[in-house]
Amino acid sequence: MRIPLPKSRRGRLFLGVVGLLVAAVPAAAVYYEGAGSGTCASCHEIQDAIHAWEVSSHRSLECKECHGGLWTLDVEFHLGNVRRLVNHVTGNLSERVMLKERDVTRISERCRNCHQAEFADWESGPHGVKYPAIFLVEEHNRTRLLMDDCLRCHGMYFDGGIGDLVAPLTTTGPWRLLTASASQRPAIPCLACHRIHTEGQPRQRPPEPRTDVAADERVQLPSMGFYDRRGQRHVGGGDLPMPEMHEGARKVVMSPDARQGLCYQCHAPLSSSQVRSGDDRTCIGVHEGLSCLACHSRHGKETRASCASCHPRLSNCGLDVETMDTTFRSRQSKNNVHFVKCIDCHAGGVPPRRRAEPSGAGEGAKVGAPEVKAAPQETTPPQEKSPPQGTGPGAGGAEERR
Repeated sequence: MRIPLPKSRRGRLFLGVVGLLVAAVPAAAVYYEGAGSGTCASCHEIQDAIHAWEVSSHRSLECKECHGGLWTLDVEFHLGNVRRLVNHVTGNLSERVMLKERDVTRISERCRNCHQAEFADWESGPHGVKYPAIFLVEEHNRTRLLMDDCLRCHGMYFDGGIGDLVAPLTTTGPWRLLTASASQRPAIPCLACHRIHTEGQPRQRPPEPRTDVAADERVQLPSMGFYDRRGQRHVGGGDLPMPEMHEGARKVVMSPDARQGLCYQCHAPLSSSQVRSGDDRTCIGVHEGLSCLACHSRHGKETRASCASCHPRLSNCGLDVETMDTTFRSRQSKNNVHFVKCIDCHAGGVPPRRRAEPSGAGEGAKVGAPEVKAAPQETTPPQEKSPPQGTGPGAGGAEERR
């Protein structure tokens, strides 16, 4: 089939310009990929990023493995290369080269190529939710006004303010997203808590088991860091402060686990530093002093196996701890497992602690302590032990159950 060409000079000129633009897309991609990561390094505007990558734990990976390459089936990616190439040639350069949200989303998708288990946990957990599950929740929006500060934790990389994302900014609704593509984007991507270009060693299996560390050693990966939306840069995990928490005038005992500094950036108390204020979940009562990560899995924030990892099947009360009246068993319980104390259930006084059974004593015999009758053990159908996870602000699935 023969395609008729325009006869006028203006028409031919227009067709030529369109042809050049179409050809520029693969040309820009070939230019960037021609020498692998060396091409990226030749551009002085991203020298800082290159130097950081060269000493990072990801230095064995080429740029294209995280950022995309010649055969990436994404037109917007290639158009972005065209824009960068034009800016480079014309000298129209920004003071700092920043990733757009669409770039961050693509990079997060490629994280699964190496971190399959972590990605699956994150995607299925409360931190893998999309924008609608955060900003279109009627129960929340009718009681709390949406504002720019919401984006500090939910939408750190969003290109704009809250007024560019949701409307109306009232408590009456109905609410809708103004950016259609946001409906399929994660509000808390991998790069919210991880920085790729940070100094560190590539992880590898040690040649033999280590014997110079304790089994419960806390390991803080160099990639851990909180993305500060206001400063548009990551703050390393080691530089994140831990709050000094109080219950009334009493100073609360805190776990020394420094990784919690990342959790506290969003799950933070009010300026009073009081436990339970704001979105704080600092443990007091029977769990005081525990780290967030003692119970919550690192990426999925799952907590279902956390009780069994510390408790024997039966507690001092003679009850299966997983069936006790706490938010671990039911989100409707008035006893939040973060703050529950013995006195919350034993209003008449806490029973004496049972002492260990001496060798040779009969079953049920106790020495040196009053007899404490065990309450009848509850039985819970399997389906009741895994209540459905919630979404939206204040309904963080497994986190909220804790």
